[in-house]
Amino acid sequence: MWRVALVLSLLVAALGALGVVAPARLVGVVRRLESPGGLYAAAALRVVLGVALVLAAPTARAPEVVRLLGAVIVVAGLVTPLVGVARFRRLREWWSARGPIFMRVWAGFALVLGLWLAYAVAP
Repeated sequence: MWRVALVLSLLVAALGALGVVAPARLVGVVRRLESPGGLYAAAALRVVLGVALVLAAPTARAPEVVRLLGAVIVVAGLVTPLVGVARFRRLREWWSARGPIFMRVWAGFALVLGLWLAYAVAP
């Protein structure tokens, strides 16, 4: 299961890198999720990543942290569809209205988190 966790962690890092380099392109990616199907897809990816992290935690470099982050990500995935498309759109609009520096900082956090998770679960 560490392979699934590794691949999805690298996906998080890649999205973070995209946001650091080209925040407007990341907003374009996020816009594609503004539908019920998009929210369910995002939720499913979160749940799969979270479960993969929880299952990979025993062999991870920081098992307690990986297990905790995995559990938090599972809960976030389960809550994602409850947000609704309209609220998701307002959140995306608020986030993108803060400007490129704000978006780059948040994307930088995603980049660092994704890389750290990949490091933590890789053998």
